[in-house]
Amino acid sequence: MSIALSEQELQRRQNLQGIIDLGINPFPADEFKVNVTAADILENYERDKINYKHILIAGRIMSRRIMGNASFIELQDTTGRIQVYVKRDDLCPGEDKSLYNTLFKKLLDIGDIIGIEGFVFTTQSGEISVHAEKLTVLTKSLRPLPVVKEAEGKTFDAFTDPEQRYRMRYVDLIVNAQNKETFIKRTKLYIAMRQFFNDAGYMEVETPVLQAIPGGAAARPFITHHNALDIPLYLRIANELYLKRLIVGGFDGVYEFSKNFRNEGMDRTHNPEFTVMEIYVAYKDYNWMMDFTERLLEHCAQQVNGNTKTVFGEHQIDFKAPYPRVTMTDAIKQFTGFDITGKTEDEIRTAAKEMGIDVNDTMGKGKLIDEIFGEKCEGNFIQPTFITDYPVEMSPLTKKHRNNPELTERFELMICGKEVANAYSELNDPIDQRERFEEQLRLSEKGDDEAMFIDQDFLRALEYGMPPTSGLGIGMDRLIMFLTNNASIQEVLFFPQMRPEKKEATIELGPDEKAVLNLLSEDQKPLGEIKEQSGLSGKKWDNATKSLRQKDLIDIIIEGDNKYITKK
Repeated sequence: MSIALSEQELQRRQNLQGIIDLGINPFPADEFKVNVTAADILENYERDKINYKHILIAGRIMSRRIMGNASFIELQDTTGRIQVYVKRDDLCPGEDKSLYNTLFKKLLDIGDIIGIEGFVFTTQSGEISVHAEKLTVLTKSLRPLPVVKEAEGKTFDAFTDPEQRYRMRYVDLIVNAQNKETFIKRTKLYIAMRQFFNDAGYMEVETPVLQAIPGGAAARPFITHHNALDIPLYLRIANELYLKRLIVGGFDGVYEFSKNFRNEGMDRTHNPEFTVMEIYVAYKDYNWMMDFTERLLEHCAQQVNGNTKTVFGEHQIDFKAPYPRVTMTDAIKQFTGFDITGKTEDEIRTAAKEMGIDVNDTMGKGKLIDEIFGEKCEGNFIQPTFITDYPVEMSPLTKKHRNNPELTERFELMICGKEVANAYSELNDPIDQRERFEEQLRLSEKGDDEAMFIDQDFLRALEYGMPPTSGLGIGMDRLIMFLTNNASIQEVLFFPQMRPEKKEATIELGPDEKAVLNLLSEDQKPLGEIKEQSGLSGKKWDNATKSLRQKDLIDIIIEGDNKYITKK
């Protein structure tokens, strides 16, 4: 299979061969015993210089300034960047200077990963730097990184296109190192939540991803096939029913960070693969769970950001408990003037249509109420707010309200108009549960492809007896969006689902365009100098450079009275 390579990629492969010809392995297996990081040096060197007389640091070359017999590079490791000073005679104390003159100056490129052994010092300009005494090639990079250039306060060639960043997250993390902070905070959130649950005495468990019945939520599942058993299987849409089986089995509290899959649309807040934390605690109800949720999220915000307050878009959100509690009925009445209490399915459908909401005859009473709330009410709840006491038709797994059988003991936590958490006093009456499942089956027959399946084994488990239980589910992706001020779910997933990548069409170049490109590299070069070297007439030069700019292959940069040209 042939691979079309750019000129820069071809040059890097030539450099790779040059390294091999020097007898150096460009991809060594040996351990490089790093004993310090860039952040450690920058934070601690001034007050503890004695411990930085012999250091080993490794990272990626992000920039370089070649200046004859001494040069500077910028090295980036997982903690940040630091300047490295490379002097020919220190790197090559003997007669053979090829390590500096050939390897360092000619064969290494931006993006290569190297190890440096040396000591820390402060330059005459006051910059803490590493003085290299030994350089080890650790990985040769065969593709050029996007090089972000700055001139006169302006940034050129920044790697900011969202689609490219999501597709090539590895490049995004290299050149936009600040984006790492989102994922560091995501991990802090998981650690904080686990700590909170473990301190409360609850146990983390694992339940099946491949399920014979996709239960626990109203959603369209992904379907696959098990060849050996010759049966269809579903990627889980929720883990709820398995966690409840464990409560039946005698555990007082279980939780799981669950990868769920729903075969539905994709947008800025939905990805077909997502993470939900679900926890179930025996002998509790939804009132206890509201108190528990407030304390949990206050703890998480403090651990992730060092403060209960965080900014999301134009809003400042405060996770400090307690949170307001508003019933679903009161919320709809407040924002629409319509009271859903005692209304029939047809009355609610008519009201929804009068409100301008797109509904149809396949929707049952619960789906209609959900549409009204989603369209007219959700967006009004900015600060963390519990929406409570949902109509029974909306909640097939929830216990009926102790004071009103038309309602259920359920709440959702709304933040900035989005659901972040969902919780119940769990339904543990197996007869009632069977009737609710059968109602879902009737909805499915009407054409609702998100209605729940009947899980006979779960009903059997309930018949053995499940103690009074409260359960909570939190959308982890959405929660970290709020804690890191990211409006798009793609920003908080390392590798979000993307549409198939379109193959780039081959760019045809004329001889004049090729002549210009062959003279360029990643570095800026004086435009007049390149024009002269090309040998092209003024008109041919203008046509070639105009065409190359339209094809997004070159940049022309103006700095004061000077013009520079560079290959993208």
